[in-house]
Amino acid sequence: MIELLLHNPLLLLFVVVGIGYPLGRIRVAGSSLGVAAVLFVGIGIGALHPDLKLPEIIYLLGLVLFVYTIGLSSGPSFFRSFGPRGMKSNLLVLGMLALGLGLTLAAQRLLGLRPTLAGGLFAGSLTNTPALAAELEFLKLRAPHDTQALADPVVGYSISYPLGVIGVLLAIGFTQRLWKVDYRAEAERTREPGAANQPLETRVVKVLRATEEPVGVLMQRLGWDVVFGRHQRGGQLHIADLSTRLQPGDLVTVVGPAQELDEVTAGLGEVSQEPLAHDRSVLDYRRIFVSNPEVVGRRLAELDLPGRFGAVATRLRRGDVDMLAQEDSVLEPGDRLRVLTRRDKLDEVSHFLGDSYRAISEIDILSFSLGLALGLLLGAVPIPLPGGVDLKLGFAGGPLVVALVLGWLGRTGRFVWGLPYSANLTLRQVGLVMFLAGVGTRSGHAFFSTLTQGGGLSLLVAGGLITFTVSLATLVLGHKVLGIPMSVLTGLLGGLQTQPAVLGFALEQTKNDLPNVGYTTVYPLATVSKIILAQVLLAMLL
Repeated sequence: MIELLLHNPLLLLFVVVGIGYPLGRIRVAGSSLGVAAVLFVGIGIGALHPDLKLPEIIYLLGLVLFVYTIGLSSGPSFFRSFGPRGMKSNLLVLGMLALGLGLTLAAQRLLGLRPTLAGGLFAGSLTNTPALAAELEFLKLRAPHDTQALADPVVGYSISYPLGVIGVLLAIGFTQRLWKVDYRAEAERTREPGAANQPLETRVVKVLRATEEPVGVLMQRLGWDVVFGRHQRGGQLHIADLSTRLQPGDLVTVVGPAQELDEVTAGLGEVSQEPLAHDRSVLDYRRIFVSNPEVVGRRLAELDLPGRFGAVATRLRRGDVDMLAQEDSVLEPGDRLRVLTRRDKLDEVSHFLGDSYRAISEIDILSFSLGLALGLLLGAVPIPLPGGVDLKLGFAGGPLVVALVLGWLGRTGRFVWGLPYSANLTLRQVGLVMFLAGVGTRSGHAFFSTLTQGGGLSLLVAGGLITFTVSLATLVLGHKVLGIPMSVLTGLLGGLQTQPAVLGFALEQTKNDLPNVGYTTVYPLATVSKIILAQVLLAMLL
């Protein structure tokens, strides 16, 4: 069997992935390794023979696909995170990453670790695969033929990674019990913009008080985060757009979270049981796929649906998440808009938006390739640091930085940079498993050599202590000093670790969606920062 795998690298790849991926889905004490299990299976199989390893191009291709797709999807939230609210969270994360770097340097001195092992310890204790990849790229430039040096970061990462996940979960569990956190009460008094996945409801409101201002002005002045749909006056149904002025006796449908709907109802009148949505003889609605390249990457306000078609978009579904279709919502390929308009206009709106499932299943190869090429070029540019050391973003950092910018831009002229949601997730997953399988098999022999030589236990303990200390410090400073709600802070800690398993644990503990807010606020900056710090660490030690 080993001989067969030695001469068939593609078979080796799919054996590693085929065993590792289902193993990662096994849950123990409510947690699982997830796709990282592919790395450990790769290490186990790679340890069977010194030459049992995948070609370098496999893990490099996987790495580039992984970081580029992450950057495209995280671009908008990354640049929004530099607002006043997000800045506090991101500064906390930067401080904690600096603490992690300092603790790694201390461990390296105390334990006498090789610098390359310390680099893997840093990436593993903070569970960040792109940081590991950046270290490998850095070492390939410094010592391209040093097999031990290239294997050490993966060994350190692999040994410290498990406690890198468990340590965070222990810190969250310890502090929430110590402080007796009531997540339900916290969620009721916490109103976070973008607290993702708040269930949207539709309510019919009977207007009892005349409004001098049009709907759009009311929404802006009173801060109503809702969308108006049908408007009935004197038995006639119309579309309620931003210029509509409501009068006593009018009926209007409002879409939004329950708390927002309560405020709108109190401001306008009372709840009505009139089933306006059931009458589809004049006004009708349809969920329409956004697939037309001409509308992708544009704000909903730019499309002027009320002016073009007498239509209004009420909901936007992206992946599995329903959100309000607002004027500043930027459309991405594969979004599904729920559009309300006259029955005879539905086909026109569908044609305008595209409504082609086949089209959103395809990738714009030109823009995708151009974006990746720009990222690889940026990664190859040397960045001078004090002391005469040059730093390169490499295969991990270059594509990630370019993708963040392109994801934020959305489009440039006729170039649409974004990917359909499903295509992005698929490429991301494929890229990640290729990378993990590649680095795992290439480091398996060195991994078990380190364990058998007695140095593995000290790395394991050091990684666990680094993770727990950074996690505990983040929770104490964030909650007790900065006053960040624990529901948000647990997700923020998952973003600091760039660890979906931590986010999943936080969602289970809080029973609300506020952890998503903290996670998405800091995840992009944490990823970029760890890529840079990992290389700075090696530059300081080598």
